Amino acid sequence: MIEARVAPSVGSLPAAEWDALAGGNPFMSHAFLTALEDSGSVGSGTGWSAAPIVIADTGGRLAAALPAYLKSHSQGEYVFDHAWADAWHRAGGSYYPKLQIAAPFTPATGPRLLLADHALALPLLRAAEQVCAENGLSSAHATFVAPEQVPLFERAGWLIRNDIQFHWENRGYADFEEFLAALSSRKRKDIRKERAAAQQGVEIRVLTGAEIGAAEWDAFWEFYQDTGARKWGHPYLTREAFTLFGERMGDSVVLILAYLDGQAVAGALNFAGPDALYGRYWGALIERPFLHFELCYYQAIDVAIARGLKRVEAGAQGGHKLARGYEPVQTWSAHWIAHPGFRSAVEEFLERERAGVAMDQNYLAARTPFRKEG
Repeated sequence: MIEARVAPSVGSLPAAEWDALAGGNPFMSHAFLTALEDSGSVGSGTGWSAAPIVIADTGGRLAAALPAYLKSHSQGEYVFDHAWADAWHRAGGSYYPKLQIAAPFTPATGPRLLLADHALALPLLRAAEQVCAENGLSSAHATFVAPEQVPLFERAGWLIRNDIQFHWENRGYADFEEFLAALSSRKRKDIRKERAAAQQGVEIRVLTGAEIGAAEWDAFWEFYQDTGARKWGHPYLTREAFTLFGERMGDSVVLILAYLDGQAVAGALNFAGPDALYGRYWGALIERPFLHFELCYYQAIDVAIARGLKRVEAGAQGGHKLARGYEPVQTWSAHWIAHPGFRSAVEEFLERERAGVAMDQNYLAARTPFRKEG
């Protein structure tokens, strides 16, 4: 018999056992998820209540886990289901609360089924469904699922949804100039001009680990608050979260700051995994042409090449990334809907949406800045 339980928090679970299942993904790490819990970025009053579902082996050690949260809204997910919620409410149902399987506030791909054995995938998903059924939850949603795990959700009968992000792929480049050489002449010149304009009179520092102290986090907190207020009304993360990222995640944190006359005026925060650099947050106190592109995209490419990483994931949205060498790739989510009629309606919607996403990807893929043979 396989028994699953809902733990009160990720912090209540052994860090080494959790991380052994997480596979090195920074956003699935015990350090990242507990930083969100301990800083109050998730928890009471946020609409994100930690409810990780776990299965232990016969020795009592973690053998499988879902990073799950009870959600009372659809904010901070980046896979938009507001229309589903509205439709279900108009039909007399209650869409919230729902179960969200995700790295909160983080549109980055990664494992969502943390498994010592793939045979535990189905019992773990059935446990999530049972949690929904027993607690009157409308649905469960796993967002930004690693591509190799999508078939596990499909075999469990979950509905699959796809979308597009822009990622940069490292094709073994020795340096940024070698990457530029792969682009068309016009795009190559454009990027050189953008970098020169952004860097003029500005000092750029790439900081990691112990190089990031309270002063650097204070500066970045200002940038983050400004961007958050303009984009989604209020910042999702508390100031304490950034301190805990620095303390707990060490060299996984890459903070890129721009200084003008000795003062930090802009910054971009990244997290590094075993094979990818993930761009997460950006902000600035000044308006300077192309500084956003320099800190978020070009500097990220420099870091990825220097560290030998396979790709840069630059976050959600942003068709402007295409001209900077970031290519359209598919991202995946999986959805379980409790009500059969509602499930059918969502399934029909996803079929129509999938065709549109495929057309968009083909259109975008034909317009990358890389040299076209022939």
